[in-house]
Amino acid sequence: MPQPPPQREPSSARNIYVFGITSFLNDTASEMAYWVLPAFLVSLGAGPAQLGLIEGVAESVASFAKLFSGYLADRIDRRKPIVVAGYAVANAVKPILALATSWWHVLLIRFSDRLAKGVRGAPRDVMVAETVPKERLGAAYGLIQSMDSAGAIAGPLIALALLGRYGIRSVFWAAAVPGALCVLVALFGIVETKRRQAPDSIPETSQKQTTSPAETASLPGAFYFVLVAVTLFSLGNSSDMFLVMRAQNVGIPVALAPLLGLVFNITYTLGSWPAGWFSDRFSQRWIAAAGYLIFAAVYFAFGRAPSTLAIWVSMAVYGIYYALTQPVLKSLVVQSVGASIRGKALGIYAFVTSAATLAASLITGELWKHYGGGVPFYFSAALALASAALLLIKSKDMASLSR
Repeated sequence: MPQPPPQREPSSARNIYVFGITSFLNDTASEMAYWVLPAFLVSLGAGPAQLGLIEGVAESVASFAKLFSGYLADRIDRRKPIVVAGYAVANAVKPILALATSWWHVLLIRFSDRLAKGVRGAPRDVMVAETVPKERLGAAYGLIQSMDSAGAIAGPLIALALLGRYGIRSVFWAAAVPGALCVLVALFGIVETKRRQAPDSIPETSQKQTTSPAETASLPGAFYFVLVAVTLFSLGNSSDMFLVMRAQNVGIPVALAPLLGLVFNITYTLGSWPAGWFSDRFSQRWIAAAGYLIFAAVYFAFGRAPSTLAIWVSMAVYGIYYALTQPVLKSLVVQSVGASIRGKALGIYAFVTSAATLAASLITGELWKHYGGGVPFYFSAALALASAALLLIKSKDMASLSR
């Protein structure tokens, strides 16, 4: 009697496309609000100190939420409600910015937005891993990331079109449209996945050995090896606002700063899915290391800052670094652990890298203050080179990642 097809196959393509569409719509709404937020705070009488506090609190709560949601994703059977709720809360609070009359109102709204983002992240990524086989995992994460960065292009362009005619608060109200569509697509489009213990989802071991529950629950050395390399890199991966500041030092006007982000996001969008697809067929460590090498070259160019043309070209190349690392590293983390602890691994990965990135901005600020604008970029480039070398070290643990 013929066996019925595996249950995950009918929903495989659908879930990935739905996650891609929700990412596009959600990021469109988020980026519409994000890029006008500094000017909005100024209109409320706030300044850089308040902006720093708001963004610091927002990113910190997102980091801890990612850690918590990672552990939660491994312990629950139905992850769709958490993902949908995360999108719903984040997109419900964005339009409320239009009603804000004080900077602390913005703080509460950003707190809620980033908390929701952190909570939904790991469950969604685990659902992606349960939806597709490992041979297509990189392409799946790449497609979702590509759609996400496409929203980062659409959002600012829509905001720019609305600003001149309707004002800042109209942008927040308008963000409700893609936000509502995002929630509806997530609610009616996402198909719940089931926890699987497929042999291909656990790092290869000897055929004669069996994996005990204790071994399955613990993170392998391969994961920590990758985590060390990524954390070292993240200590030099400061806020992209420093790139904008350096561009202004070279002579690029403040009015053109959004175009720098547009150039970066275009290459990021175009490169994410091909990079993920490529990582399914070749070594993910080599692809991620190539991304770090590109980062090093970009930061070295920003350190030297020979001309405005070099800055524009470097910013375009910078998007390729993101494309080669963001979806690829996520796939690498997922495939380095057993299926029962994917959420835990993703949560720790997101938390540690976020904390290191926050520290990187503090380090860059101090280096810039005491040694000038070039030194912090050279420092970041050096850390990127070291991290690329770590990813390529062949050890017994890392060998378990090879296919």
